[in-house]
Amino acid sequence: MITAAEVSVGDELPPITLRITRAHLVAYAGASLDFNPIHWNQRFAEGVGLPGVIAHGMLTMGMACRIVTEWAGDPAAVVEYGTRFGRPVPVPDDDEGAVVEVTAKVTKVLEDGTFKVNINASHDGKSVLGGASARVRLP
Repeated sequence: MITAAEVSVGDELPPITLRITRAHLVAYAGASLDFNPIHWNQRFAEGVGLPGVIAHGMLTMGMACRIVTEWAGDPAAVVEYGTRFGRPVPVPDDDEGAVVEVTAKVTKVLEDGTFKVNINASHDGKSVLGGASARVRLP
């Protein structure tokens, strides 16, 4: 577990690569009760103008936060997390899934001693989350 004394503004967190598969979409739909057909029906998704079945935005958001929880060593260290959904992540119907590259950087020490960490998540070189950041309390 990292401590506040070991962190400086400008520190980059170790990058992570996520794979989002159709199996993840099924599991997330069951847990969230979000059974919107854009997340499981290729024909429907394409019919409404999407490139195919897409990952749930909240699933992508949650998986991207792993970069912070793994770095901090404790999921409870994240006291605030927010983002906007920039573009969808199409998930192919294969065993590989969609690849999302996640990077993050410590950008500020806040008055209460927490750290602001900006998170970047991209698929095919394009950002999928906008303005993603977490506020982290470290021991």
